[in-house]
Amino acid sequence: MIFKDLKNIDYKEAWDFQHKLFNEIIEKKTGKLSNSQIEDYLLFCEHPHVYTLGKSGEQNNLLINSEFLKTIHATFFQTDRGGDITYHGYGQIVGYPILNLEKYGLRVRTYIETMEDAIIRTLDTYGIKSERLKSATGVWIDAGKKGKERKICAIGVKVSHLVTMHGFALNVNTDLSYFQHINPCGFTDKGVTSMQKELGFKLDFEEVKLNLKRHFLELFKLV
Repeated sequence: MIFKDLKNIDYKEAWDFQHKLFNEIIEKKTGKLSNSQIEDYLLFCEHPHVYTLGKSGEQNNLLINSEFLKTIHATFFQTDRGGDITYHGYGQIVGYPILNLEKYGLRVRTYIETMEDAIIRTLDTYGIKSERLKSATGVWIDAGKKGKERKICAIGVKVSHLVTMHGFALNVNTDLSYFQHINPCGFTDKGVTSMQKELGFKLDFEEVKLNLKRHFLELFKLV
């Protein structure tokens, strides 16, 4: 697997780069190259303020108009991933694994759960207890406790020919006020949080990246 940290990058630029790698892997697969000859990618990045809507999402979950978007220096994109609306911004680690699942013997559901496990293990490193929520993807704090459930990591993917793109967004030092302008992932009865909010202090962003990368590679048996 090739790891690339794209640092702070415009959402559309990262999306185009993902598509390039995604299409290259599919072409190699359909060209009958063996799985061992096809490289996978794990991309980390951070985006300027942007709201993205999944292909099955409802645009009315964006609660502001285009003029207000400009005042908060944010943009909006409709994407080809699954899921509803979410926010990306500074202080958030966005991960885009572009993987040939056939190589790992994974079904889509298991792939998503493995990503969730990498996040859960990373949070546990910092003493934050997190878990899955039965009715939704992503990683949650106080899952199942009505009125207290809050999402710390969103997940939305696209899979074609068993090749993945899009991925996860972990709130580290994220400005959570931007979530007030959407129904995050379509939910109106659940909150959002960040590592900074849960711990009460700002984290070393680069250190969290390293821990997350380590857990991801361990779970996919790449170390």
